[in-house]
Amino acid sequence: MVRFGRQVTGSLAEASAREWLVTDGLGGFAMGTVSGLQTRRYHGLLITATASPGKRLLGLSSLDPVLVVGDRRVRLATHEWADATIAPNGHVLLDEFAVVDGVPRWRWSVGSVLLEAELAMTHGRSALGVCYRLVSSGGAAAVGLEVEALATRRDVHGERSAWGEPGVEATSDGFVFEGAYRVRGPGFVAAGEWYRGIRHREEAARGLNATEDVWFAGRFTASLATGGTVGIEAWSGDLDAPPPPAGSIITAARSRALAVAGAAGAPSGSVDALLAHAADQLVVAGSGGPTVVAGYPWFGDWSRDTMTSYEGLLLETGRADEGRALLLAAGASVSEGMLANTADAGGTEYNTVDGSMWFLHAVGRHVERTGDTDLGVALLPAIQSIVDHHVSGTRFGIRVDADGLLTQGADGWALTWMDARVDGHPITPRQGKPVEVNALWLRGLRVASRMAVLAGSDGSVFDALATRAASVFAARFVRSDGRGLLDVVDGPHGDDASIRPNQLLAVSLPDAALPSALHAVLDAVEPLVTSIGLRSLDPADPRYRGRHRGGVLARDEAYHQGTVWPWLNGPYVDAAVRAGRANPTMLDGLVAHLGEWGLGSVSETADGNAPHDATGCPFQAWSVAELLRARRLLSAL
Repeated sequence: MVRFGRQVTGSLAEASAREWLVTDGLGGFAMGTVSGLQTRRYHGLLITATASPGKRLLGLSSLDPVLVVGDRRVRLATHEWADATIAPNGHVLLDEFAVVDGVPRWRWSVGSVLLEAELAMTHGRSALGVCYRLVSSGGAAAVGLEVEALATRRDVHGERSAWGEPGVEATSDGFVFEGAYRVRGPGFVAAGEWYRGIRHREEAARGLNATEDVWFAGRFTASLATGGTVGIEAWSGDLDAPPPPAGSIITAARSRALAVAGAAGAPSGSVDALLAHAADQLVVAGSGGPTVVAGYPWFGDWSRDTMTSYEGLLLETGRADEGRALLLAAGASVSEGMLANTADAGGTEYNTVDGSMWFLHAVGRHVERTGDTDLGVALLPAIQSIVDHHVSGTRFGIRVDADGLLTQGADGWALTWMDARVDGHPITPRQGKPVEVNALWLRGLRVASRMAVLAGSDGSVFDALATRAASVFAARFVRSDGRGLLDVVDGPHGDDASIRPNQLLAVSLPDAALPSALHAVLDAVEPLVTSIGLRSLDPADPRYRGRHRGGVLARDEAYHQGTVWPWLNGPYVDAAVRAGRANPTMLDGLVAHLGEWGLGSVSETADGNAPHDATGCPFQAWSVAELLRARRLLSAL
């Protein structure tokens, strides 16, 4: 459970920096802050995935509760306006916020009157339930409750301005907005006006448009006695098929969170139960079967992120059957030896050098941990295609060079995980032979050999390729000054000796490319280590950027030039355990982070400079996955 009292809830800055998330299992979600302040354009109560998990529309913006006590109307919502005015400021009345078994809960007090609200989404359908309960009436016979519905319909990445009058159809128990979604509750009284200039401060900080207009559709009204409840539901899809009552939606969501924790072997209320639920939010049903949302609120499914996250999200949480289906679908997407990376940009893209390598590793881990040899046999054609095309050459100059190492690169592209580009120009192009790509290539070849043997074939061709590459790996990548490994060799301007965390993959993966370098690599990356993850560049490097802040240009320039990445804790812990240098407390800082930003989850990135405030997506797949996996490694110490 995550829980905060007045020291957080009463501070607009503290309460608005912490975000909650509930999901529908389809890529849709509801998201907001502890205070209720919508700091992002992505905050809202009914965000629906359409063609894919990455294409989403935002519908119901907010439900703003108003307590009516005697002749007083006390507004409990919190909004910021274009002139930076905060009105209303209901957070000052917020006694407590908690996330209990995956369900966010608010408790406000107005004198001796105490109101509680909970919300959840259905799993497998775009539907939301919000339930209000009067915990204490303060001696009054009844207390009035009004809930004001603010509505819109827009792309989740944009804004909508007041123009004309939206199509709102009254129903017997609420309204339908532009034929797209329906909202149902008691005592609905229609309104109908634009609320202009709601401000999203996080978008302003990111150098993006920060204001939008929303439609006040009307208010739901009820009278409550102590212990009484009011439910409001909102849903899209078949508008004539309502979801269960709000209370039932919340009960089902709580039951699912407990079941997910149980399947992962995590005790209720434990850190691992929180992480199992975080993983459940990220594993969704896509059009082709199970897939992984790379991060909320703005990413869809990306093959590199999915495969990097595979073991943590699916094997650590007891979801091998879903994982099996995911891997089979991924294998079917292989084209010219490459996995489709993402369709977020509108069309299928094949633009990573490492996505296919992580796929080979994921297949290996699935078979190694589950004993599902049939899967390895079924995927052998895809595996063979990957190896063959990398040997002969495929897109973007990806090919095995004369020395047996994998080279890659094309002008204007960044094909490794360090893929930030500004105006078409990569910040960290890393053309040539990156260290982690070749470590993954060697691991993938060993996996391919084992899968071939399982299928009754000859794996010696794969072994020969691996032996050839391994024979030159040390000679090419070991630095002459003893500071671990080079980051890239044979680049357009020679070798790149930047101190980056990528070298960890050479000593941390199964079938490690260079196990003899274990201690040297750990010593080399020591300046990168922080309490929340590893920096992407040595702070002593003149290119180092210690803050991942500002507009798009500033953020992208810092993305892989010093910014901290929590997912790197996975390979770091792997290496430390192998070297006998791990301790059970080395992830405590990251565990503490579960209550600092994306509640119950792990952020995408953080500032390179202390205090390492979180940045990027608040709910990131590979960050959650690698924390889950690394905690298992440390639990054995």
